[in-house]
Amino acid sequence: MKPSLLITRPLPEAVHAAAEARFAVTRRESSLPMSDAELRAALQAHDAVLPTLGDRFTAEIFATAPHRARILANFGVGYNHIDVGAAKAAGITVTNTPGAVTDATADIALTLILMTARRAGEGERLLRAGQWQGWHPVQMLGTHVSGKRVGIIGMGRIGQAIARRCHFGFGMEVAFYNRSPLADLGFPARQVPLAEALSADFVVLAVPGGAATHHLIGAAALAAMTPHTILINISRGDVVDETALITALQSGQIAGAGLDVYEFEPKVPDALRAMENVTLLPHLGTAALEVRTAMGLMAVENLTAFFDGRDPPNRL
Repeated sequence: MKPSLLITRPLPEAVHAAAEARFAVTRRESSLPMSDAELRAALQAHDAVLPTLGDRFTAEIFATAPHRARILANFGVGYNHIDVGAAKAAGITVTNTPGAVTDATADIALTLILMTARRAGEGERLLRAGQWQGWHPVQMLGTHVSGKRVGIIGMGRIGQAIARRCHFGFGMEVAFYNRSPLADLGFPARQVPLAEALSADFVVLAVPGGAATHHLIGAAALAAMTPHTILINISRGDVVDETALITALQSGQIAGAGLDVYEFEPKVPDALRAMENVTLLPHLGTAALEVRTAMGLMAVENLTAFFDGRDPPNRL
């Protein structure tokens, strides 16, 4: 008998086909996160669950739900919505999908840098509103990107991919903050204290989510930035204290922000939506068919390895 697998959101069809070849799959058709009742039912009714961002498997869920499930194969590299320690204590293996998301997420970081610096969103809104009166020499002057300094916070796979694009593509000086020392990255980059990285022309957040990075960027960190700094967040929304960010933007403490993630996603504060110096994307970091398919197939491979008695390639 095939192991029972719940897939909590619609995924690319190639992923469903691969999963159905090996497992007895139940597809949840809603694109919204599961409720607490659904989370408990998933652990009780299935041998495995393939969850994703927003499916909050907390310690309380594990403690209050008798479970049949033996593995959570997370769809995504970020897993701060799963209490991994509580899962392990309950005898449940957790995996994720690193690597597949690296280039796509780095591309979105550069998209946000360029859109915010060159006022692209603002310009498109002007044109679509029928208010553009033609080219003139001082219209919508933005910030030049090439040759500027970028400070990358978190120099893992994604941080390094962003740094390579900034250095080789735009001739930018790369400074970075990372908890552990790094060397021989293959391109010029200086590891610096956090305050120095925060003083760059562009500050890009590429740290994992979780308790260690919750509100890493708050009032103190924003105060270390300059009035011409543009902040980019492609990591997790709660890495940034949105209230402090709004204050810094409204006061001119920093020049602008480009955001793909939000502290209370999908809720985006009205104050952010009203600002023309802020670029807002709806969590598009990995939103390419090839990438989402690769992520799903990686999750299925983790599941297959587990039920074949092998160590899953991406066990947490």
